[in-house]
Amino acid sequence: MQTPLVFVGIDVSKVRLDVAVRPSGEQNSMTYDATGITTLIAQLTQGQPIRIVVEATGGLERPLLRALVAAALPVIVVNPRQVRDFAKATGQLAKTDTLDAQVLARFAEVIQPALRVIPDAQTQELAALLARRRQVLAMQGAEQHRLNRAPDRVRKRIEAHLRWLRAERVRLDEDLDDLIQQSPVWRAREGLLQSVPGVGPVMSRTVLAELPELGRLNREQIVALVGVAPFNRDSGRLRGHRTIWGGRAPVRRALYMAALVATRWNPVIHRFYQRLRAAGKAPKVALVAAMRKLLTMLNGMVHAGTPWQPVVAREA
Repeated sequence: MQTPLVFVGIDVSKVRLDVAVRPSGEQNSMTYDATGITTLIAQLTQGQPIRIVVEATGGLERPLLRALVAAALPVIVVNPRQVRDFAKATGQLAKTDTLDAQVLARFAEVIQPALRVIPDAQTQELAALLARRRQVLAMQGAEQHRLNRAPDRVRKRIEAHLRWLRAERVRLDEDLDDLIQQSPVWRAREGLLQSVPGVGPVMSRTVLAELPELGRLNREQIVALVGVAPFNRDSGRLRGHRTIWGGRAPVRRALYMAALVATRWNPVIHRFYQRLRAAGKAPKVALVAAMRKLLTMLNGMVHAGTPWQPVVAREA
């Protein structure tokens, strides 16, 4: 690539990286290995791009992201659904790796998504351990359901698998403890978050791994990022129900459980929830509002670096 780079789209597959550049229209591809990544980094560094857009591909993109972040290049990971909607809106219905790279570059040029924090290698490891823990819990639940209907011969195998899953969950929790203890920053952050009634290890560690922006954004931005901001559904005279949508599902799931506990044991969230219920709000609506309030409280605490203080939290 000899022309200076401006906006770059990179489509990631198992064996190849397809690269497209806007507005020059240049295209390139290279192997997805150490040699290909090194070549790509050299080209991008020379071109000084404004935005580099990569789709989230379930972890396949992580080696590339680590290299881009280490090279201090402005990379942004975007939701594939958002990019696909953009492609359809611009009339691009066909889909190949080369076309996907072009769409990503055009998306970068037109939308110019805001730069966000990209997790470092240690944070990605923490997120991977948490994801594995969620998978083990899901397998435990599935096996437990099968156990109730299984004949004796199968039951013994399911029970053996359940014992292994329980032991694996313990090992994962130990690995998570060790990883947290290795970082003074994480230890302090976890202690601060768990000082809030209702916030336990799962919630605090999910925030550490999946929400590095906590404390860096304002309350409107953080609730939208997590996906607990209500969106209007109005048209003409119709006034539809406000609903939440999108966001970071792992954080939202952990926040839901934390808010559920907080409505009983956190005095601030408890009063807030009861006030909404007394005003006629449905339980689910009140609980989502409690999720937002808990999240904004955590955001303010992390920003200020101060632990739980009920008097201050009541004003959040």
